[in-house]
Amino acid sequence: MIKGSITIQRLLGAMGRLDASDLHIKVGIPPVFRINGVLKAVDAEPLSEDEADHLLDPIISPALQARYEKTGAIDFAHHTPDGERFRVNVFRSGNHTHAAIRRVKAEIPDFEQLHLPPVYREIAEKTNEGLVIVCGVTGSGKSTTLAAMIDHVNALRGVNIITIEDPVEYRFVPKQAIISQREIGIDVPDFPTAMRSVVRQDPDVIFIGEMRDHETILAAIQAAETGHLVFATLHTADTMQSFGRLLEFFPQEERGFVRSSLANSLRAICAQRLLPALETYETGVVPATEVLLANAVVRDKIRDGEDEDLPAVIAGSTGEGMHSFTGSLAHLVEIEAVDLQTAMGYAPNREALASRLKGVEVKAQTLVSRIKSPR
Repeated sequence: MIKGSITIQRLLGAMGRLDASDLHIKVGIPPVFRINGVLKAVDAEPLSEDEADHLLDPIISPALQARYEKTGAIDFAHHTPDGERFRVNVFRSGNHTHAAIRRVKAEIPDFEQLHLPPVYREIAEKTNEGLVIVCGVTGSGKSTTLAAMIDHVNALRGVNIITIEDPVEYRFVPKQAIISQREIGIDVPDFPTAMRSVVRQDPDVIFIGEMRDHETILAAIQAAETGHLVFATLHTADTMQSFGRLLEFFPQEERGFVRSSLANSLRAICAQRLLPALETYETGVVPATEVLLANAVVRDKIRDGEDEDLPAVIAGSTGEGMHSFTGSLAHLVEIEAVDLQTAMGYAPNREALASRLKGVEVKAQTLVSRIKSPR
């Protein structure tokens, strides 16, 4: 994939040519690209300790280098002269430098390009206040999804949007809205500091790159309760885990209050995972999604601490846009975006997925049996 000497500039340039989403730098192996969800090593010699420690020196500023030496990890955005943007995480491992670099495409994709269900557009268009969470594991596309939602609001409404990101990934161009993007470590020291001041900046819409501490989560909920539209990401696998994740930042005696506040302010939780698509499909990866909308029943369940009932509420909702991962996976198989084996591998409940599929029930049940009783 790359001939000649390995430099960070050549590796970043190759990401665009290969349409790679990620680049991994680690001691003892060649650089590794992620292409359509699959890791592929560069045809080169493994990186020595010295090579790995200094490969990224040309793109790390003295200030960032000092922070890295003090903390052992840094996040920052990097852009090349040809307009390519990258999100860079550098971290110490075994007392040597490793890195994970995400390529961020310059144009913000829309809902159709991301193959998201119509309910995502509806949430962006119809929600004027409250809390909207997009969750998923690392590499699930949640930042790109939120960028699409925010840019849709930007195109439709004359509002003041303030983003708090670590680092800034997509650069928004004002359309109907006005926008300020604040980057942690450059414009403001941390998320809690940014959240303490954001409500004094006359925002209509607030985007929080990640809710990951007590103060940021509390400030987000309070902002949503007081009439702001708050978008945020959360590092959880599904909608159910999101509630546990939010509550674990609060002592037991405060959780009743937090539940009541969430019942009032929450508008939607959208969870997603990226699956490798069939070669015949129009894109390399496709999202499987789960969407929880805060209707009257959901609000009561949250307030009363009956979170365990929410999967049944999602499964039993029709016509609202709510849907489970099982339903989403079944749809992806039916439209021939992913194959059955891939869907089964990502399914939270393989038997439930098999029963949902139309026209392939027998094949699905056979596969489930094989998975349960491998030869």
